[in-house]
Amino acid sequence: MKKVKWRDGIISQVLILMVLGILTSGIITFLTQKKISNESVKEQMEVLSAQTAQEVMLAIKEYPAYEWLIDYWYTHSDEMNVEYDVGYFEGTKTERKTRELIENNPAFSVKYADTQDINLLSDEYKKLYAEITYTWLTNRINQIKRTYKVDYLFALISDPPYEEQFFLFSGADAGAKRGQNYEEVYTLGTIAKVSESQQKAMSKALKFSEYLADAGAYVDYYAAFNIVNGHPVLIGVTYNLAEMQKNVESETWSGTVIAIGYQILLSAIFMISIYFFVLRPLKKVQASISLYGTTKSSELVEKNLGEVHLRNEIGQLAGDVVSMTKDIDDYVKQIETITAEEQRISTELALASRIQASTLPSRFPPFPHRKEFDIFASMDPAKEVGGDFYDFFMIDDDHLVLAIADVSGKGVPASLFMMISMIRIRNAFEQDLSPANVLKKVNEQTCANNPEEMFVSVWLGILEISTGRLTAVNAGHEYPAMAVGEEGQFEIVKDKHGFVVGGMEGIRFRDYTLQLEPGSKIFVYTDGVPEATDKDGNLFGLDRMLEALNSDPKASLSQILTNVRASVDSFVQEEEQFDDLTMMCLVYKGPQEQTEQKPKEE
Repeated sequence: MKKVKWRDGIISQVLILMVLGILTSGIITFLTQKKISNESVKEQMEVLSAQTAQEVMLAIKEYPAYEWLIDYWYTHSDEMNVEYDVGYFEGTKTERKTRELIENNPAFSVKYADTQDINLLSDEYKKLYAEITYTWLTNRINQIKRTYKVDYLFALISDPPYEEQFFLFSGADAGAKRGQNYEEVYTLGTIAKVSESQQKAMSKALKFSEYLADAGAYVDYYAAFNIVNGHPVLIGVTYNLAEMQKNVESETWSGTVIAIGYQILLSAIFMISIYFFVLRPLKKVQASISLYGTTKSSELVEKNLGEVHLRNEIGQLAGDVVSMTKDIDDYVKQIETITAEEQRISTELALASRIQASTLPSRFPPFPHRKEFDIFASMDPAKEVGGDFYDFFMIDDDHLVLAIADVSGKGVPASLFMMISMIRIRNAFEQDLSPANVLKKVNEQTCANNPEEMFVSVWLGILEISTGRLTAVNAGHEYPAMAVGEEGQFEIVKDKHGFVVGGMEGIRFRDYTLQLEPGSKIFVYTDGVPEATDKDGNLFGLDRMLEALNSDPKASLSQILTNVRASVDSFVQEEEQFDDLTMMCLVYKGPQEQTEQKPKEE
């Protein structure tokens, strides 16, 4: 007996699985804790962002005429001459503007003026007032930004669909560069393009008053402030979470490593117990199974396992192994016989499938020298061989026979009955040009010798090529579908139904006629199309079939059949095909002058 190496033994495999389990548990713990921590950080940022936005709103509302100011800043942004980040120091332009405004309008209170007071000012002093308050407000926004340690703090106007942002003001840190370029602190009137995620965030903020959007290492918070002259005003707060996330990840790693250490200690104690009480006796049973794989001798296994005397599950396993090896010896002999038989049957079925396929017309176009019509057909059996068939052949230069049929049952019996029925239909046309008379004769022949009581549904037609007159008969088959003219849509033709062929002696069938105009199409099929079933037991049906037929009015005949099959496959999805699926389509192009000679028959 070949000795199993330690690395290939049960103990090493259990140890590997245990290590993988510990690592997997550690990874899950890490990811879970990281997610919980990130969510906690996000919630804290949402609260902090809301507080920051509230501070900004209060700062704006300190000016009683804040709505007038926002509207003025928005509509006169290109005219204003404002100072940024200058504070309240004496000697600044803003200080001089303030003194000029007060000296020329002694009754005017810059800090507490309302809209009525402002309207008493001239346009020059209105502009001066707007510039002064803008500088004061941006200084206040700068203080809020630094207090709350915000990465970006701003107010903007954005009209639906929010594709652009008009910046009213932005908070800046000391020494920050202002401008209209990316990553600069935006000045009044800067217009920036908006990403789809920002558009979504602003839309939700206006709908729910506030919204926090996760943007990777950043969180963007928007709060709806007011609607000024129909323009939505929002306060924006952005925090960079990169450093915070780095700290969270570091702490999470530390906790995960400690947890893994405890798991390793407990696993080592558990592994030692498993080895002495389970794995060591089980290894003896494993060695005996390996011995059987080498020797294929149940007698030797029985002798080897006779040394295992345990009163637990492992002892019972040893006895079961002995019984199993004896059963395997018996089964191997049976399987060898069965396998040989299955291979023989499989070979014969493959041959039968090829023979059946060769009996159906498979060359398209089948009559390349005839320009008055074209045909395309396909048959996909549910098993190796099927009971459906289609056929078409010329009786003479002016008559084309079309046939499609569905034999009861499936598999080899149905395929044999199908070939017999196909031959009988062809032979019957040598004596009569009436489809009804042909089926009557075929029915008589079938009923005369039908011990298995099989039957076949048939749609059979003869096209008079020179006139487009189609004479047909339906023996219990599916309704055909017809499209009239080149622009016509496929519709179901509810023709006269007779009884199936082979179902009863003495049945009479009735012909009916259809007039095909140039460009008209006729589509016939077996019940495998409308009765295709999805996982919930729903049928594909005629409506879906017509939708597929009419999905591409300019499609070729082969593409029409492909469209129907694709629609069926999409409907049933992974469900197994339970019935043969056969289709045939003909287009009548009308009488045409023959420009090519009919090829000689070989």
